[in-house]
Amino acid sequence: MQDNNAVASINSTKINKNKLWQKAIKWPLYSVAVMPIVLAASWRLCEGEIIRLDQLIGFLLGSVFLLIWENLTNDLYDAETGVDAFKLHSVVSLTGNKKLIRNLAYLMLFIGLLLMLSLALNSNPSVFILIIGCCILGYLYQGPPFRLGYQGLGEPLCFLAFGPLATAAALIVLAPHELNATPIPWKEAFTLGSGPAIATTLVLFCSHFHQVVEDSANGKKTLLVKIGTKRAALLVPWFIATTLILELLPIMNSKWPITALLAIICLPCAMNLMKLLKKHHNNPKLISESKFLALRFQTLNGLGLSLGLAIAPMLQNG
Repeated sequence: MQDNNAVASINSTKINKNKLWQKAIKWPLYSVAVMPIVLAASWRLCEGEIIRLDQLIGFLLGSVFLLIWENLTNDLYDAETGVDAFKLHSVVSLTGNKKLIRNLAYLMLFIGLLLMLSLALNSNPSVFILIIGCCILGYLYQGPPFRLGYQGLGEPLCFLAFGPLATAAALIVLAPHELNATPIPWKEAFTLGSGPAIATTLVLFCSHFHQVVEDSANGKKTLLVKIGTKRAALLVPWFIATTLILELLPIMNSKWPITALLAIICLPCAMNLMKLLKKHHNNPKLISESKFLALRFQTLNGLGLSLGLAIAPMLQNG
């Protein structure tokens, strides 16, 4: 006779493992990888230009492959320091095979860089240089011997990689052929990418709230460890306000159309995030999902801004 309790236990284990794999894959997080090219495409449409669809798709895929590399290597490097020992959803913990994860990470890096090199050859070599810069910043974040994320420098590295560098590369990739010889569009990249990059940085910032004790015990001195969760929670409204102000200024200066105000569709998520952290900043169980609230804020903000820029010419012609 079959033991019903044993069957239930096995099924429960399978369900739990599936949930752990869902957390390990972190598919919603890939919003931060694709946002620079989505914003660049919307800006090109706003300028009345035709989007190079092959370049757009190539950059989307390349960005995803490179973020997979970043996530896998971060799990590997954290496993080396022991900081991820408490994370059951770490890819290393789930597979128990560091060599496999390392080889997979290198494969993702190779494919991502190969795609970006192809895009650069079809546009401008500076694209590949900018992407290499993003990868270097990604390695500096967790990779030995630097591990700058362990020194509380993860947020500025995140801003630079997902802001001016990635946005500049995306703008060049989608530029019309006649513009490929022009210099790197730093001004446009900072204007377009800074607000969304602050929102992306907020996702990283919020991902540390629930693990301050573990990080501190393993020598990972994140910004949260240094300033404490109470003061960190007070910084979150400043992240949000800075994001929106940086997106409001170009509208006020008539550089962007009024439709770019669609970026404020992120406000409900922002309010929920601020309330949660203000009330439960020191309760790891209640704020473990705060990074996903921050991710919704980042995604809605970027998509709202992108949509607002993209539809402006249609409304003007209408």
